[in-house]
Order: sequence, then structure tokens, then C-alpha cells
Amino acid sequence: MPVLIAFWGSLAVIAFTYAGYPLWVLAWGRLFPDPVRKRPYTPRVTALLAVYNAAGSAVAKVENLLSLDYPPEHLDIVVACDGCTDATADALRRIASPRLRVVEFPQRRGKAACLADLVDAATGDILLMVDVRQRLERDALSRLATNFADQDVGAVSGELCFTDETGGFAAKVGAYWRYEKMIRNAEARSGSVVGVTGALYAIRRDLYVPLPAGTVLDDVLTPMNVVRDGYRVVFEAGAVAWDTPSTTSAQERVRKVRTLAGNYQAVAIAPWLVVPFQNPLWFRFVSHKLLRLMVPWLLCVLAVSSAILAFSHPLYLACLLAGLGGVALAVAASWLPALSEWMPVRLASTFLHMNLYAGQALVAYVRNPRLHLW
Repeated sequence: MPVLIAFWGSLAVIAFTYAGYPLWVLAWGRLFPDPVRKRPYTPRVTALLAVYNAAGSAVAKVENLLSLDYPPEHLDIVVACDGCTDATADALRRIASPRLRVVEFPQRRGKAACLADLVDAATGDILLMVDVRQRLERDALSRLATNFADQDVGAVSGELCFTDETGGFAAKVGAYWRYEKMIRNAEARSGSVVGVTGALYAIRRDLYVPLPAGTVLDDVLTPMNVVRDGYRVVFEAGAVAWDTPSTTSAQERVRKVRTLAGNYQAVAIAPWLVVPFQNPLWFRFVSHKLLRLMVPWLLCVLAVSSAILAFSHPLYLACLLAGLGGVALAVAASWLPALSEWMPVRLASTFLHMNLYAGQALVAYVRNPRLHLW
């Protein structure tokens, strides 16, 4: 019966996406570990940073990079001012350090285009990719660098942590990010991760492939290109970048919808990502990235099919009521924030919000495949 197939098929894919794949990759990492051969290692590194109208935060970020616990003679910094119309470039040039170079571009072109130009100006064997907002721990680069002592490693992701996850929507963001980091850790233990932390990752310069202008997810396409070249992309949990989480659903929606829509763009830019024998991480990429984009629509199928089957068996009625109850709890939590202190409510609300964003991401991409530059 088609309705039964729709119910059980959608339920199976949803369960695999959020529980089955994480359990599989955790088990794979324990049964077939592939440890990185780390040791103290200090190659020459060039930190690359692209900014747009961010004078205050850009200066703070450069000072943070200059303070890293890494041999000064082995670290330089190149900053791109991407069509800035404020005093960002002048503020950066007032930093008295011979290790800093500022490159101004008259027209705003986006992060991917800037990075492609900055790589040509880099002198390091390793490129350190960072964003302007996050503060790095002093040992972050040193921890990343130890992984490059293993010649099989082509790129290393750092760990994004939040400074305050104690309440409200920030707690939901923090819970989701801890779940995501658990999966990335497991992927790295048994091979490669399918994405890196855009706020902090490093790559061998000779493996960097310039991305098309307007690319949103350099932190997905760049590591996937590294894996395609036969190298590993690993996760270094000790290399920490600190950020402030979104405190409202509206803030998180803007960020998350753009990021999720970037997955559609990534597949359009690199169709080989969805071809099993061309993408060495095909199973992981589909399971970790693409299935999550399908879940909002599968939830709709599950809701309709369970409603149709509700009076044919108590199981389907229970599923329908459980779904409605989860939505009701999530909605109630938005009106009564204290409810989010209860773990089941927090999980239901997080699940609902993340899938609302995933559904909106498809609409955003269809409306504007180029998305926006920043």
C-alpha cells in the first residue's frame, strides 16, 4: 500500500539521518580507527582573512592572530578588504607589525574570490583560514599544525565553541553544535570529515583549489577537494575558536538558511559530490549533508501518511499524536522560555527549528542560486 510505504520509508530515512548515521560512524571509528600521526611541528603558515566593513573587529582579530603561541617567524597574516567603504584598511595599517599585509579590493566580490587572490600572496606552506568574528585560543594554531606532521593529512578543522549557552535560544544552538561536533569527531577518527569549521581550519597551500566567486560553503567544497586529491581531512578538538551563539530564532535563521542553501549551491558547482565513484566520501556526504535537506519534506510525508493511517492501527495514531505533541511543545517554548530548561522540550524545539531552516533553505536557493556574498 503506497501510504504504508510512504510512512515507513520516510520514518526510516529520518531515523537514519539523525540517529542511524551518527551511530554507524561512531561504531566505525571504534572498530576501524585510523589515528593521525601527530607530533610537534611548526611549518610556515600564512593566515588569510577576508573582511567587509569591520574596522573594530578586524583589528581585534589581527591582534588575536599576532598573539598566538606559534613561532613569529613562521606566521604571517594577509587581510583582504573586500570593497570596504569604511576605515577598515586604515585601521589595519596602523597595526605595527611586519607580519601583516593588507590588500584592498575596490569592488566587493565575496569571501571566495578574495581567498583565491590571497593564496597567491601567501608565503606559508600551510594556509590558516579564519573569519573575523571569532577569537582563537593561543594554542589553536600549534594544535592544528601537529596534524600536518602526518603526510596523509591535507586539511585540519578546528573546534568552534560558544561563550554563553546558558539559556534561551542560545542553549538550543549549543546543543545542536555539540551533536554536530560528536559526528565530526567520529568521522575524523575513521578517515575524513565532510566539512570543516569555517571560522578555523588549515590546509596545505599546494592542495588549495580556488572556488568560483560567490561560493558560500568554502568550508565544504575546500575539504572535499582535498579528499578528492587523496588526502585526509581531520578534526582537531583542542584547537578552539570562541564565538557568541545566536540568541534569537531570527538571528539563527539568517545564518542557518544561508549555510544550508549553500549545500545546494555546492552540488551545483561540483556535481561530482553526488557521484559515488567520484566522491571518496560519497556515503558520508550524502548521509551527513544531503539527507538533512530532505528531512523537512519527509516530515511532511510522515505527518500526512500517519494522519491517513491513524485510525487503522494505534501505532500510527500514537505517531501522529507524538508529532503534534512535539510541535506543540516547541511552539510553547517560544512563548514560555522556561520550558526550554526541560531537555525533551529543548530537543523538540531544536529539531523543529533546524528543519524549518532546512525547508526554507531550498526556497532561498531556488529564488537566488547565487545567494549573497557575505
